[in-house]
Amino acid sequence: MNEKRTIEDILIDMKDRSELMIDLAYSSLLYDNRQIAEEVYELEDYIDSLHHTVKREVLEEVHNKKMDIEDALMILRMASSSEVIADAAREIADVELRDVDLHPILKESIKESDTVFTRVRTSSKSVLCGKTLGNLKLASETGMTVIAIRRRKKWIYGPRSNTKILSGDILFARGPADGEKHLLALASGKTKQL
Repeated sequence: MNEKRTIEDILIDMKDRSELMIDLAYSSLLYDNRQIAEEVYELEDYIDSLHHTVKREVLEEVHNKKMDIEDALMILRMASSSEVIADAAREIADVELRDVDLHPILKESIKESDTVFTRVRTSSKSVLCGKTLGNLKLASETGMTVIAIRRRKKWIYGPRSNTKILSGDILFARGPADGEKHLLALASGKTKQL
């Protein structure tokens, strides 16, 4: 049974997701990754729905005299700010989806960078499934750092060492190009050893 979330919980969710969207949007552009740009679009739609929910909840609270006008205005400003950040992230990702050429200076800086950003789905055959990030030591074994996990409709931001990877999880990771290949092989089940 779904329990109703508080306005505070929704605001925190909006803040966390909008921050992640900025990272994802720039990464999609810098690493020429359409899949990541498409994730930004999905997240922006979700932020819009949260924004609508916050507005409705705040108006109900004011109507029922459980919240004063000043508090309501502050909450609505905070929600609107996260929504503006999400919109900006979508505009950045839109550059990738419209296949706009990057400025030569940006292209040159990307060539010199050893870092890639990737999105990978874990297969049920993957050695990663059922293990925690701490047990796997992905950062030291592959060079890839998992910065977020999408589990169906749920997001885990800044996963910790005790975060367990499950089959079907989508991992968002950053690291060296050879580490990306290793992570993809591990997640697909092609490679059985770290």
